[in-house]
Amino acid sequence: MKILHAAVMFALFATPALAQSPNVNLIPELPSKTPEQIEQDKQLQREYRDSLRKIPDAKASNDPWGSVRSADAPAPRAKPKTKPRSANHQQ
Repeated sequence: MKILHAAVMFALFATPALAQSPNVNLIPELPSKTPEQIEQDKQLQREYRDSLRKIPDAKASNDPWGSVRSADAPAPRAKPKTKPRSANHQQ
């Protein structure tokens, strides 16, 4: 019974390796491009780069409350540190 169990386990572990067979080609060779297609791709890339140059730069800030706040806004105050009260200290 142990031999049968070991054989079944070995078969289960070996089956995923069958998918890695070098004889199975899931991705066929890509056809090579013609010189016209290569030139067209280069032209598209040039047009894309040119269109990116035409986009204006983004504004520095997109804060809707920027004009309401002052530039010298005070920093929030830190809470004062208090000494912990000891058990002997009475008020």
